[in-house]
Amino acid sequence: MSITRKEFFREGFFSLGRTALDLAGTLKSETVTEPMAQQMSEPPEPRPDMVAEAFNERCLARNSGCSACSERCEPRAIVVVPGTGIVIDGTLCNGCGTCEYVCPVQPRAVALVPRVRKM
Repeated sequence: MSITRKEFFREGFFSLGRTALDLAGTLKSETVTEPMAQQMSEPPEPRPDMVAEAFNERCLARNSGCSACSERCEPRAIVVVPGTGIVIDGTLCNGCGTCEYVCPVQPRAVALVPRVRKM
């Protein structure tokens, strides 16, 4: 069997690429479970009696630039403030809970709490 150096390297790079794609597909299928995929496809129902509250001592946006909650917030009620965390405008928040769902930390840095009504 005779193979040129160019063919050897080409095949090596292609096999490396195939291996990387196979690995990525395997990791992707392991990280997204069926219940999570169903929850992500269905938008949460807004709850007007609830409002999001920030717990900035746990928030990654203070230091790392995480913006998962603000990117997914439909009414744009969440603003990332570098060095502080997030600020939530309660008048814009519709109580859907998407921010709580996408928060990557445990315990969550944002959670739904009952809305306080002023009399």
